[in-house]
Amino acid sequence: MREMAGRPGTWSGLSLRVGQFVFAAASVCATASALGFAAYTAFCYLIASMVLQALWSLGLACLDCYALKFKKDLHSAVLVSLFVVGDWVTAILSFAAACSAAGVVVLFDRDIYACKRDHLLPCGKFELATAFAFLSWACSATSALVMFWILASL
Repeated sequence: MREMAGRPGTWSGLSLRVGQFVFAAASVCATASALGFAAYTAFCYLIASMVLQALWSLGLACLDCYALKFKKDLHSAVLVSLFVVGDWVTAILSFAAACSAAGVVVLFDRDIYACKRDHLLPCGKFELATAFAFLSWACSATSALVMFWILASL
């Protein structure tokens, strides 16, 4: 199992972490740039979840860079267990936040037509932030599955 793509301390693992970080940061930026986002709980939760995702991913990306630079092995049972728990927690929180934000976006756009009636409502930014959150979750879920598979093979 040591040849699995996305494992910690490899270029593929680093690319997953960078993807998580970039999409989470983009989601935070898109949400924060939307005027009035704080009036909706789903978008406040989206920002909190994506900030946590970005911090976790940035920390593990730095750890991957360290392991690549100094040729360190990150496959001890304790480290992989920590990665599994952290990845699953952030993946679940990210998915919940992205789904709740998507629910509000669909409500605004398709159900009550608030985007058509209120042109000051930044629906496009909300949609963009939600899309970035789902992309961040996809990278996070991939990483969580890889970590779980590695833990099972130890």
